[in-house]
Amino acid sequence: MILALLIHDRGILEESSLQGLSLARSLATSQGVELHAILIGEAGDGLSASLGDYGVATVHLVHHEGLSDYGPTAWGASVAQLLESLGPLAVVATGSLRGNEVMAHVGAVTGLPLVSNCTEVDPGDDGLEDVWEIVRVRWGGSLLEQTRLESRTRLLTVAEHSVEATPAAIATDTSAQVFTPNLEEHHFLTRVVDRVTTADGVTLATSPVVVSGGRGVGSPEGFASLEELAGLLGGVVGCSRVATNNGWRPHSDQVGQTGTVVAPDLYVACGISGAIQHWVGMMASGTVLAINIDSEAPMVTKADYAVVGDLGEIVPAVIEEINRRKGD
Repeated sequence: MILALLIHDRGILEESSLQGLSLARSLATSQGVELHAILIGEAGDGLSASLGDYGVATVHLVHHEGLSDYGPTAWGASVAQLLESLGPLAVVATGSLRGNEVMAHVGAVTGLPLVSNCTEVDPGDDGLEDVWEIVRVRWGGSLLEQTRLESRTRLLTVAEHSVEATPAAIATDTSAQVFTPNLEEHHFLTRVVDRVTTADGVTLATSPVVVSGGRGVGSPEGFASLEELAGLLGGVVGCSRVATNNGWRPHSDQVGQTGTVVAPDLYVACGISGAIQHWVGMMASGTVLAINIDSEAPMVTKADYAVVGDLGEIVPAVIEEINRRKGD
């Protein structure tokens, strides 16, 4: 079997988990084995009803009184124990922060090698069933590495937005099995104990439109026009690492490899040069519009559309035109 770990937050599934599940299904199909899934904590039980649409034959519901919320060590130990019980060909998870963190714990506990942030996985058909050919993102997205993995069970995470989340051609009837791991006090040293809500509504990771600012915005006050533009477009404001380092915006607004990875329908980059770490964080965007005074900036040369000029003049002009059209 191929085992897919689904990451959720108190019953709310991470969107990228379905991307990992889709890749896991393709592996199961190519190997002629069943696709199984893992949901950790009773809060995730309700998600099992829809997994048949993605070809899941069996979902393993991991129940334990200590798994009421996220805890990487406890989650990793739970997956490791289930893995030893089932002996799957591979365990696949999303390459999100939580997905990579949990799978790193699984690798540490089991001693199995982990290949993270995969974009392509080829089990091969030449009889070398123990050797899989893999392409994965490395060095903040600046290169793709081709590697070979040989292991009794393969541990993989799928780079976010590298695989499309698609339902199976034919839905399956999904059965559920409850698994109770043996967890001790030390497994809960790292866990979520409280939350503070800083913003409601659309988030940076889920917004269909992101208007981001970089060094070219010039100051915290310079983001006011970006906030107005984002509001008119039904989006949110993001920023580059420079804006965060300068204290203009909080780290929660940062887009990039060390911030939030986004994939909006429209990404508007204002005064952002386009360093590779930032580009990796937004390269899955549907359409990229760059506004910059430097016609040779990487963001400008890679964007679908670019306006070369002073964003202090261009952004207000765009806002004025949007308001004019809305008034018609």
